[in-house]
Amino acid sequence: MLSGGNVHYEMSSRAEAINCGGIGTFHTLAQRLGLIDEFDEHLHLLKVHLPYHESDHVLNISYNVLVGGQRLEDIEYQREDETFLNALNASRLPDPTTVGDFTRRFDVDDISTLMDCINRSRTKLWNVRGRDLLEEALVDIDGTLAPTTGWRKQGIGLSYNGVWGYHPLVVSLANTKEILFLENRPANAPSHKGAEKWIDAAIDLVAPYTKRVCLRGDTDFALTRHFDEWSERADFVFGMDASSGLVNRATAVDPGDWQPLNRKAKYEVATLPRSKPENVRAQIVKDKELKNIRLESEHVAEITYTPGRAKKTYRLIMLKKNLSIEKGEAVLFDDISRTVSTRCGCPSTIF
Repeated sequence: MLSGGNVHYEMSSRAEAINCGGIGTFHTLAQRLGLIDEFDEHLHLLKVHLPYHESDHVLNISYNVLVGGQRLEDIEYQREDETFLNALNASRLPDPTTVGDFTRRFDVDDISTLMDCINRSRTKLWNVRGRDLLEEALVDIDGTLAPTTGWRKQGIGLSYNGVWGYHPLVVSLANTKEILFLENRPANAPSHKGAEKWIDAAIDLVAPYTKRVCLRGDTDFALTRHFDEWSERADFVFGMDASSGLVNRATAVDPGDWQPLNRKAKYEVATLPRSKPENVRAQIVKDKELKNIRLESEHVAEITYTPGRAKKTYRLIMLKKNLSIEKGEAVLFDDISRTVSTRCGCPSTIF
């Protein structure tokens, strides 16, 4: 079947190849948005610019990540690549040691200035392309664990699962997958620590460019003391811990008010359905008579709810799961689990 063909190869010493051909486009975008001028005008970390400016260092680090670099030492590959330098019309780039010295000059205010420079530039894109993408701005708030193997990393902490590292707070725009704000914290910091400041900043940033702002987060970000303030400026969807009080409210709901929850399929079969192979793992669990928890059905109900630290009334949507507890061939019992999720908007909704 692989019969080959009439292939001719031509070699030319004048040809230049690069494995990251889009780097020139990224740099052109940074120039047209005025991002480079923003860095040089507002970010003041160097006393003398011989020869590098603040923008040179920031872009050098950013481009290293774009081309697959994982640490500052990987910048050396780009410094020695003549084709890469030609794509940026650069005579040279800062070496990893110089870049490391530059990163150590940042303090908290400088990091905020850096994010402000980026956000002022990105709004120029929102004025054009963003009109189609930001009909409803979905702002996600979440924390993530970033482990590290270093022993001398300033600000690290020990996470709940015994991993050393950081626990950065990330505020992002789901429509375009842009990170709007990021605050680094020790790994043992709670997810919601300092979140209200960045949530307010995100609303201020995106509100002029969209018709509606919607905040989304898990239970850690259901900061009820801020609900009334946020509801004046945005809708929001937050999870809430299933406290005993909320579970009692769910238990008191009339059985006729619970509606079946039919979740959408992950995808639609474009051709004929195919038979699935046997679930080997499930069969092993059954043969060894291990306890297996299987979801039978889900129901939702909605009530009004006024949090203890708020004055307004919000929508509280509760999820009830019917779980089957099995052991081998025998069904031990059915477990009704009530999950209180809060979805808040104006008049807000709480899951």
